[in-house]
Order: sequence, then C-alpha cells, then structure tokens
Amino acid sequence: MVENLLPENELQEELYEHYRFIVDPGQSLLRIDKFLTDKIQNVSRNKIQNAARAGNIRVNNNPVKPNYRVKPGDIITILLPGPPRETENQPENIPLEIVYEDVDVLVVNKPAGMVVHPAYANYTGTLVNALLYHFLGKKGTVGEELRPCLVHRIDKDTSGLLVVALNEWAQAVLARQFFEHRIQRNYTALVWGDVLNDSGTITGYINRSPRDRRVMAVWQDEDKGRYSVTHFKVLERFGYTTLVDCQLETGRTHQIRAHFASIGHPLFGDTAYGGREILKGPLYAKYKQFVENCFALLPGQALHARTLGFIHPSSSKNIFFEVGLPGYFMEVLEKWRRYIAARNMNPEGMDE
Repeated sequence: MVENLLPENELQEELYEHYRFIVDPGQSLLRIDKFLTDKIQNVSRNKIQNAARAGNIRVNNNPVKPNYRVKPGDIITILLPGPPRETENQPENIPLEIVYEDVDVLVVNKPAGMVVHPAYANYTGTLVNALLYHFLGKKGTVGEELRPCLVHRIDKDTSGLLVVALNEWAQAVLARQFFEHRIQRNYTALVWGDVLNDSGTITGYINRSPRDRRVMAVWQDEDKGRYSVTHFKVLERFGYTTLVDCQLETGRTHQIRAHFASIGHPLFGDTAYGGREILKGPLYAKYKQFVENCFALLPGQALHARTLGFIHPSSSKNIFFEVGLPGYFMEVLEKWRRYIAARNMNPEGMDE
C-alpha cells in the first residue's frame, strides 16, 4: 500500500514528494532501493540510493541504507526532492549575482521580477534558465555534469537569497533540512500600519483561498490547511508603515505575505494581498502622491530574503549568508524617513 502524503499542488510548491508504504504480508525479502524503484514511477535507482544515503528513507522510523531488505509489515517513508517536470528547460544567458558556489551548492541573490522555475506563462527568463547556462560544460568532482536542483523557491517579486543543489546527493540532504524546518531564513519586509507589538509570532493554517486560487488564506482550523509559523520583530516605525524582520519557522507558499495580511498589515506594494492601495494615513493629495511615488519604485511587494543558513551537505558545517536590501527598497525607506521627519517638524503642513 502506498500513500502520497502531500496533495499535488503542495508537492509543486514545496519541491519534494513524500511517500509512505506499508509492505504487503506476502512480500519476499528485497533490497529497498529495488523495491522503491518498482513502486515509484519515473524515479531512478540512483535517486533512491541518494535519498537513502541522505537519511531520507526510513523503515519503522529508522533511517536505512540502500541495501536494506524489506520485510512484510515494514512501514517505509521516503522524501524525494524534485518531482519530474513536464518540460525540458533551455539555457539562457542571463546575468546572475552568485554569492557562493562549490561543487555541491550554489547560493544566489535573486532579483525581484525573476521567476525561479519555468511554468505556465513563464517558460523563459527564469532563474533555472540562467543556471543551466551558467553550468554548461562544467563537471563535478567525479566527472558528472553539474546541474541545478531546486530545493526551495522565493516569489517572483521577492528579492534575496536562494540555495540551489548541484547534484542529487546535495539536493536530498538539503531537502531533508527544509522538510524538518532546520534552514535559517530571515526576511526584511515593509508592512502597512503601525504594528502593535515590538515582536511576536504569527501562526495559522495556510491553504489556497477558495475565492482566489492565486493567493493563500490563513485559518485557525487545522483541517483547513498546513501549519505555519512566522516570528517577527520591529526594526523601524514610520507611523503609517512598519519595517519588520521576519524569521521563518516553516516555509509555506506566500507565508509572510499571507500572515501579515491576515493580521491587517499587508506588505507595502503587494498587489495580490491588498498592499498596493493606500491603507493608512491622511487623505490629502500630497500624501497620496508620496505613496504613489514609493509604489513606483517597487517591482512588487517590499520583501527581501536577507539571510540564509544551512548545514553544508559534504562538510556538515553550518554556513551562513546575508545580503543587503536592493537599492530601490533602500530608496523607499529613505523616502519614508524623510516624510516622517518633515511631518514631525511641520505636522500640519505635510498633510495639507
């Protein structure tokens, strides 16, 4: 018996598949890599073996090696990163800001406006297309071709750090870290409104909105979605907006955007969640023009993946990266600082 533990839409979002098997009573002794290759469609035996070596195959909750022989009644779980894709992606000569690279992993600072993986309406110009070009002709330590293997994504209009595995082994190891929420990720966000507390935690169960499948909704009913946790602390207050640091404990689709929208503080400039409208502040023309000028600087929501930390697949060392805010984000913050400073000096004149 086999169960696919995540619905199909969640598999695509999280970039891994999680299966559970209960071995039939009449099953003869068989190597687990052969057993799983027979059970799971479109997966190579090498990929199964890499998953086992990364600790991603467990029998009765214990990790096993590829040569383990399955027995009747065994409960097998397997985490497989990178479900098969329907299209063959093409290399494209697109500039990349590479923060770190070795034979196992690459860390890139993705610009806002770039889609991570080719999909409907975005088959070209993506991060994957750029990575395929970057690795043309390059070889790994044992002579195999280096190729990008995604283990997570960030939204098209979110900038910042993203790690890419360069072989199936590294992908399997990193996928386990993401699956177990052991990746360190901090984001900087500008949100509408004056956030009440200097720090806090937003939780809830995230799933597609029944009214608009393009966005996520947050419920407090565990039957409605997948549990999610975002910790935040206030960095700077501008009266009508607030700059916050967000630390992800889980990594659901649109998590930060949906979480802050759910508590009445949509991200500044976020069209999908209502943040591209003037939600706080006076109704005067000067203020409206000021906010519109800020919007014009942003490619989308004011959200930047600032830090990324993980355990390196080969060295087992903790490695950590941090990149500053993009120039347009800094300019928006400077505009808010100047506006609030001027308003504090002349509270009546600024809002007329």
